[in-house]
Amino acid sequence: MNDAPKLGTLEELPLEYRTALTTTNLVPLWPSLRGFLPHGHPAPQTVPTHWRYSEIRPLLLRAGELAPIEKAERRVLVLANPGHGLDGLHTTGTIYCGMQLILPGETAPNHRHTPSAVRLVVEGEGGFTVVNGERLPMNRGDLILTPSMNWHEHGHAGSGPVVWLDALDLPLVFSMEASYAIEGAPQRVRNAPDASATRYRRAGLVPYTSLDTQCGDYPLLRWPWHEVRAALQALASDTEAGQPVHLAYVNPQTGAECLPTLGFSALMLRPGEELAMPRDSASAVYHVVEGRIDAQINHTAFAAEDADVLAAAAHAKVRLANRSTEKPAYLFKIDDAPLQRKIGIYESFPA
Repeated sequence: MNDAPKLGTLEELPLEYRTALTTTNLVPLWPSLRGFLPHGHPAPQTVPTHWRYSEIRPLLLRAGELAPIEKAERRVLVLANPGHGLDGLHTTGTIYCGMQLILPGETAPNHRHTPSAVRLVVEGEGGFTVVNGERLPMNRGDLILTPSMNWHEHGHAGSGPVVWLDALDLPLVFSMEASYAIEGAPQRVRNAPDASATRYRRAGLVPYTSLDTQCGDYPLLRWPWHEVRAALQALASDTEAGQPVHLAYVNPQTGAECLPTLGFSALMLRPGEELAMPRDSASAVYHVVEGRIDAQINHTAFAAEDADVLAAAAHAKVRLANRSTEKPAYLFKIDDAPLQRKIGIYESFPA
């Protein structure tokens, strides 16, 4: 039952009064109040959406022919949610995702920007990202961090295309009128490749010297997929049926989320398993790393497979089912729960 008071409309006001408001850059709140403060529950613009990699890939490869890296700088196809308009660059209200392509011998030039980003490698070998002088290999399923205002560039020393999923808090930072980038000269690799992952190889173990020194806000920049996958399998052996096998990517020094605004996690569905994900106030994006799943987001059903992407609005009900009765399925999840927790609006609800 909706017991919200009935609000007056703009048309009920005299024309001369509306004109006076307009000429002084004033707007009455009450006619549009429910648009900004819906009664009882949010009214998200994000709609359940499914992007199929089988459809993205040929268009991305065609972009490799049509848009030289020198002109594109970053050759990306944005996963634009139709609820926000295709020119809005929103995958959800706060999350931007895109599929990025780099070809052998190319370099995506060095820059840094206010939005924070991660890269989840979809396919290919020989790609790499350099972040603040640390060269990070890009293998399928790896997660690479490029935090706000950290220098980063991409290259490809192998053969064949390399593709990854970008995820940024760009809609959030852009809405704050704080989004910009700075170009820089190519970086000089200053240490052993993948040094952060070498230092933080095992959970619960950190370099002893880091106990007495400032390690920086982002001590770990790359999470290799083969290690994440093994950790999920180990957790599955100690997780009851019906409970999610779910791991969070965190800062190894603090245990907090690895970025301040967006959260990242890995999910395993055991053979034949079906799960109702815990419902909360965060919007989310799901990327299928391996396997074939059926998903239901609110009342919309999807059949997704390797490298497909799904978007769910805040407060959405999400059910996931592994279509295989023989092999597990693995998903990568992006959400804005860290930001919501910081500003005190995060909520969780019974499934």
